[in-house]
Amino acid sequence: MIAELLTASRPLSWINTAFPFAAAYLLAAGRVDAALVVGTIFFLIPYNFAMYGVNDVFDYASDLANPRKGGVEGALLDPRHHRTVLLSALGVCLPFVVVLVILGPPVSWIVLAVSLFAVVAYSAPPLRFKEVPVLDSVTSSVHFVSPALYGMVLAGGVPDLRSGAILLAFFLWGMASHAFGAVQDVVPDRDAGIASIATVLGAARTVRLALMLWGAAAVLMLTTGSPAAWAAALAIPYLCAAAPFARVSDADSGEANRGWRHFLWINYFCGFLVTMLLIWSVIGTD
Repeated sequence: MIAELLTASRPLSWINTAFPFAAAYLLAAGRVDAALVVGTIFFLIPYNFAMYGVNDVFDYASDLANPRKGGVEGALLDPRHHRTVLLSALGVCLPFVVVLVILGPPVSWIVLAVSLFAVVAYSAPPLRFKEVPVLDSVTSSVHFVSPALYGMVLAGGVPDLRSGAILLAFFLWGMASHAFGAVQDVVPDRDAGIASIATVLGAARTVRLALMLWGAAAVLMLTTGSPAAWAAALAIPYLCAAAPFARVSDADSGEANRGWRHFLWINYFCGFLVTMLLIWSVIGTD
């Protein structure tokens, strides 16, 4: 059961929510304090356990027919453990949320509430945003962008035009990533009667949409000035991973999993480069 709970939290993806929070907080606050530590731990493990655990519980029926599930790309949770997963998700998140509310200003409460709402609304009925085409990609992107925005406002920062452009670029990246990830599941999703951005648009159109969104994110980053503008180049690996599937048929959409597996490691590579850019930015302002 412990192994299932760990798999449900997608350890490979923990950094994707903790890093945006920590980076945004550090840039806005310029210090290491209790809020940074608590927030980073929260967005590293409890947040991901809740987000993916809830998803695996309510997607169990469709995941049974999905060959991707049962490993790093999603757990097949024993139905006997579903109630435990949901209660555990609540139990591990609640103490962190209470502390963060105490430490943060009122505006941060709103951002945190939206972030947690998106976590639940994406998978849990009756909302199930993951079955509302386009809204599924929007909500998924909120999962990753909201920790960054929360880190900024928790530290007392206020988004300006430059940070707003960066957050919007990150949001478009998130939508593109979700849309491309949905392509590989077109066949099992349709068989299970699940709607998604990819089942509605079709595999090839969805891949092309993802390519356009990554491209738009890169263009936005070019407007942010050096050194942040250099992050525009980070769209290239994603475009290269997805482009070979721009003409994939719905029947062969499962082949996009090859590109998706590359995507998982591209995130680590690009995360390293973003870290270098952040260090450069901090050094350049000292």
